[in-house]
Amino acid sequence: MVAAAKAHTSPPVTSPRVATQDWSGIAAHLDGNGWAVLEGLLTSDECRSIAGLYAESDIFRSHIIMARHGFGRGEYKYFSYPLPDLVADLRTALYPQLAPIANRWNEAMGIDVRYPAGHADFIKRCHKAGQMRPTPLLLQYGAGDYNCLHQDLYGEHVFPLQVAILLSQPEQDFTGGEFVLTEQRPRMQSRAAVVPLRQGDAVVFAVHQRPVQGTRGTYRVNLRHGVSQLRSGHRHTVGIIFHDAK
Repeated sequence: MVAAAKAHTSPPVTSPRVATQDWSGIAAHLDGNGWAVLEGLLTSDECRSIAGLYAESDIFRSHIIMARHGFGRGEYKYFSYPLPDLVADLRTALYPQLAPIANRWNEAMGIDVRYPAGHADFIKRCHKAGQMRPTPLLLQYGAGDYNCLHQDLYGEHVFPLQVAILLSQPEQDFTGGEFVLTEQRPRMQSRAAVVPLRQGDAVVFAVHQRPVQGTRGTYRVNLRHGVSQLRSGHRHTVGIIFHDAK
């Protein structure tokens, strides 16, 4: 079996910042919009530290040039196991806060799948199904780059929420490059959202679907996410996806 993330003998360094977020407010915003912002999740030093990993090669399992695949312009790299400590910490600390929301959404949408309280148990489920490749990734954009609207689905087992953290400083390191989402409701036109983020802020958002309460009951809406074109500079983002890939 593929080596899992490093075992932690002490609480993740990000746990206090994760725990003190307004999770009732975050859950309410997720329910109403399919996304929510977690302010100040990483310090500026942590952002620079993670962004600086992009130049390394032995900590990544693959390197994707978006234009070669029709994904947009820019590039990203998937981390290998064991994940860098800070990235593993984020996965460990964020998942227990999001699992109850994910379970509630699945119940509302009539989906039988339920998620365990701890991320390690969910990863065991992924690995048992052959989804053994880690999915946290580091993205890099330059002037003129963008990421087409998409969904990060990598196999049978999909955790319905994921997190992206902006590592660069808007209007200082780059201009443009907004995080965007679209939501397609049945028999309605798509709704777009532009998510305001500062360096160290995170956006948690629906990977694929979310429940919406209508006049005739609950129905499912599809979401896609991407990044608008950079006008100048360079932009780095770390993506925290909780399911692994085949």
